[in-house]
Amino acid sequence: MESLDKARFSLKLVRERKALDPVLFDVSGLTSFTDYFLIAAGGSTRQVQAITRHLARKMREAGWHAHGIEGEREGQWVLLDYGDLVIHIFYEPVREFYDLESLWVEAPRIDTEQEAGEGRDDDAGG
Repeated sequence: MESLDKARFSLKLVRERKALDPVLFDVSGLTSFTDYFLIAAGGSTRQVQAITRHLARKMREAGWHAHGIEGEREGQWVLLDYGDLVIHIFYEPVREFYDLESLWVEAPRIDTEQEAGEGRDDDAGG
């Protein structure tokens, strides 16, 4: 359960910095090197860097330390490796080019709309 908690927490953190279209995949049944992938984007390289810094700082404060962070200086494609969670933060045109979502199409997606939760009372009871 801690892996899923970590994945959900990271999703919350990228949303705090207005990441574009975050997608959370459960890849535990498809790969042996991680349990979850989080893919998100920023509208500029500066936003990608801001998302990355915020995410790394808040994850560290929560007790989760990255095994490695690659690509932060360039801000085109940042990879944060937390072992059971791998996070990809892209500059939007780079995300479209590599289209990782299509590579993991068989992986179950965790409902990110439900994870966003707050302010969605208009959907209740319907």
